[in-house]
Order: sequence, then structure tokens, then C-alpha cells
Amino acid sequence: MSKTSASPALTGRRQLLRHTAAAALSLALPIHGARASNWPSKPIDLIVPWPAGGATDITIRLLADDMERSLGQPVVVRNKPGAGGTLVAPLLKEAAPDGHTIGQVPVTVYRHALMRQVDWDPLRDLQPIIQVSGTTFGLLVPADSAFRSFNDLVVWARQHPGRLSMGSTGIGTTPHLAMEEILQGLGVTYIHVPYKGTADQMMALATNQLMAGMNSTGFAPWIEQGKLRLLSVFSAQRSPSWPQVPTMRELGFAQAIYTSPWGMAAPRGTPPEVVRRLHDAIRQAAFEERHQKALHSYDQQLEYLNTEQYQRAVLDTVERERALLQRMNLLAKPS
Repeated sequence: MSKTSASPALTGRRQLLRHTAAAALSLALPIHGARASNWPSKPIDLIVPWPAGGATDITIRLLADDMERSLGQPVVVRNKPGAGGTLVAPLLKEAAPDGHTIGQVPVTVYRHALMRQVDWDPLRDLQPIIQVSGTTFGLLVPADSAFRSFNDLVVWARQHPGRLSMGSTGIGTTPHLAMEEILQGLGVTYIHVPYKGTADQMMALATNQLMAGMNSTGFAPWIEQGKLRLLSVFSAQRSPSWPQVPTMRELGFAQAIYTSPWGMAAPRGTPPEVVRRLHDAIRQAAFEERHQKALHSYDQQLEYLNTEQYQRAVLDTVERERALLQRMNLLAKPS
């Protein structure tokens, strides 16, 4: 490998090491007792970067209810949808690092910063608190669609180049990249239609405004109501909820395993003791039976990581996403 081609990867690794050291230092710094002992002194804003009514929003509202009992203050969910779930990052960057503003952080936040020149850096500006859960994804069509299998869709798309309309939850989201990587490899051209969230996209599919779509398992109620049909899933194994539906790996795409773990973060600089108390409150709420049942209803499960583990996972995710985006020629050009 030439020095020129190795340089970006080496630079990326050095940046990750610097951020790792900074993250460890931030947790080790002492804090003023008054700041920690008085917290929380007002309601906590919890930013959810998706529309109200989707799977993530519903399960997080359950978390918020149980967090209130632990913390003794209201936890107010604020929906800020758009931009593939990345609007949480600049909002957290701008918020005071006092533990009264936190946010749900999907993996797209870290990916977006690799794909675009943005005025925030999730590794520098966000303090991971806890990883809560993750989602797998599926390929969906309207219930009355003529596509009975993924192969049907591909055959039609090849016969009608550029006419297949497929939706995702935004440019650069995991569903979009999964769809792009597979169809690009098959030589299939299509119309990509991004949506702000699951609810909007599912409605478009159910009313035949879209021919197909990729989404997280928040689509479960739409399938159960007979409005949509699932053609395949992107998990390593078949879903217990839909055992008749094949995985993309079974269909011959060995690398087509996509998951999207998510967690909670605060503005960087939030006192470590406050981060620990937030972690404990969220963890307790996450393990409540009703929250786990809600996750299960959307074919999700707990994927808990504590603060230290989550920080390491974030760094691993950034390195993995960098490699994927480089293969797809989607890395942002240096400014």
C-alpha cells in the first residue's frame, strides 16, 4: 500500500486514540460537590431525533417515565426529527454540560460526521452515557405488492431501470447504506426516497406511494395489521417473530448483516458523577419488565453497555464505518 493511500486510515486511528484519551480523562476529572449534589435541579430534556409514534420514540418514553421516579424530576421527551437522526448532535453540543440535557444517539450521528463537513464532532462534543438497545432491519413492500420475494423485486427493477422507488429513514442511515450497497452490487438503479422517520415511511408504503422500503423493526405493527409484507431481514439469523422470512445472508449476500445499536449521550464536559447517576437511572429503567416487553414487540432486545464499554464501542463503530464509507466512496473530502 502506498503512503498516500495509507495516510487517511493512519490519521483516523491517531484521531481515535486522541479521542479515547480525552474521553478517559473527562471521566477521571474531579467535580465540585455542589454541582453533583444539587443535580438534578430542574426537568431533564431528552432529545429524540425521530418523529413521535415510532418504535424508538415509544420505548424511550417508557424509559423517561421510569427515570423520573429515580431522579425526582420530570424527563421531558423532545422530538427533533430529520437529517437521518443526526439533529441530536448539534443540539447536545449547544446545550449546557450540566446533565439537564441528554439525547438518544443513533449510529448515524457518527456516520454523518464522516460523510459530511459539519460544525460538530460526535467524538469531541458528545459524552456517551449508556448503550441501551439496537435494531435490525428488513426489506418491506405493500401487502398487495406483486413482489413476493427479493428476487422478484430485483428482476422487475432490472427490466425497468430507474423506476423502482425505495424509501429509507434518510440519506446515510443504515437502511440507506444497506440498500445502496446491495443494489449497487447487483447493478440495479432505483429512486431513493428519504423520510424523517419510520411512521412517515410506513404510511407511504402502506398507501402504495412507495414500491419498497428499508427500515428498522419498528415496522412490526404494520405487518401484524396486514398492511405490509416483509421480504427479508438483515440480521445474522432469522427473526423469531417472522421465522418464515429469509435473511439476506441466506439469499447469497454473506456480508449483508446490518444492526444499529443506539445509546444515550450528554454534552461533553458533563460532570462524571452526573454521568454516573444518569447511567444508573437509565439502566434501571431499561431493565424494567415493561420496557423489555416494548422492545420485544418491535423485535428488539436490550444491548446494554455501561459508560466505559459504550465509549469503546463508539470508537470501534467509527473505525468500522470509516472503512465501509471508504469502500462506497462516501467519505467526506478533507477541507
